[in-house]
Amino acid sequence: MNHENIRSGAIQKAPENFLSRDGIQTVASEARQGRRDFMRTAFAAAAASAGASAALAQGNPVPSAGGDPNILNLPEHSKGLGQGVATDGYGKPSRFEANVQRRQSPGLTQTTQSSVSFAPLQSLFGIVTPSGLHFERHHQGWWDVDPSKHRLMVNGSEPGMVKTPKVFTLDEIMRLPAVSRFHFIECGANTGMEWGNVAVPTAQYSHGMLSCSEFTGVPLITLLEMAGADLKRGKFVLAEGADGSSMTRTIPMSQILSGEVLIAYGQNGEMLRPENGYPLRLIVPGVQGVSWVKYLRRIEVGDQPYATKDEAIHYIDLMPDGLHRQYTSIQECKSVVTTPSGGQVLLDKGFYNITGLAWSGRGKVKKVDVSVDGGRNWRSARLETPVLSKCLTRFNIDWVWDGKPTIIQSRASDDTGYVQPSYKQSRAVRGTRSIYHNNSIQSWLVQENGEVKNVQIS
Repeated sequence: MNHENIRSGAIQKAPENFLSRDGIQTVASEARQGRRDFMRTAFAAAAASAGASAALAQGNPVPSAGGDPNILNLPEHSKGLGQGVATDGYGKPSRFEANVQRRQSPGLTQTTQSSVSFAPLQSLFGIVTPSGLHFERHHQGWWDVDPSKHRLMVNGSEPGMVKTPKVFTLDEIMRLPAVSRFHFIECGANTGMEWGNVAVPTAQYSHGMLSCSEFTGVPLITLLEMAGADLKRGKFVLAEGADGSSMTRTIPMSQILSGEVLIAYGQNGEMLRPENGYPLRLIVPGVQGVSWVKYLRRIEVGDQPYATKDEAIHYIDLMPDGLHRQYTSIQECKSVVTTPSGGQVLLDKGFYNITGLAWSGRGKVKKVDVSVDGGRNWRSARLETPVLSKCLTRFNIDWVWDGKPTIIQSRASDDTGYVQPSYKQSRAVRGTRSIYHNNSIQSWLVQENGEVKNVQIS
């Protein structure tokens, strides 16, 4: 086991409930009861000293015998007139949440500015990523494109492949029957630094090229049918973006025929953000993010894969025998514990809720097992609804920490029977020189002082 002592810039308190030391023995003795009885007994035992524990957790002195001043003294916001409606017309988070933000990476591909920002997974709840915290990956920077001038063309690679090539405006696309669906998007390079035994400090940096949104748009098959595409001869489409890199990716027609590939203009109830492809982007559920082409301007129907630049020299897997594996676009079943995770601190022994995210590019998450002893024993976590296909799934499990060093892991399975592999299993197939498509089990070391760090178990 390689324990990397990489410290994060700002240690934050883990946002879980905890018990006072007076309640620890009671919690431990009741841990085998049913969950409801366990919770009831645990928190009842802690009630007598809860005020002291809460004050200590905030770094405040223990309230005097007279009681907690935050309860006894009426705060200013309960005695005065608050602010009016937001004058800027668009809501913002609380100033006390200013630390919850996307963070840039200095270590990945650069243009004239940073090309990646990571979503703060450890600070999010549920499965939906707020649009302003959605991770970014740019190949030539982002643009705020004028929607009135943007066009989407549908054509064929040769005569007859598309009967009537068409050019659509945004308004014309938005007049068509729309659908809204929840899907995750994950960059193929997510967790890529971990391949090289680089234990980055937090879940934001290890897994933060991952987000999940409700996307609204028109199925691509609708536009292809309107243009008279030959859906028998046409085995693939080429999607092309309007940014400076002219990002182009091959999409199999078999996936488009199912109706799940969308031409999206909406995200989380509003128009797409510029950094996420406004005004149009392709949504290809389950497939690595580079294929979700932003600023989408052209769809070409063809009879073979296109082997474009970013399919021939990037986003490919170097195998142990020296060959490159191409078109490995599906993001395989994967999970990560987000709390407790690297950079967080457990403040005391006692009860915690372990929570995290699981996903699969092939369908629904079927099961998530969690280990609190480095993989020797596993327990099934609760999957919180909704559990949707090719979407993030939130899992939770109860845990009583005894104050000793331990390693927390999660292992997801999907409805195809696929089980998330360990690093040992992954490297047996992929070798040691990979960059992309790492879905190995993540390990978090909880130290005796409560600090949580990123480690790998070989």
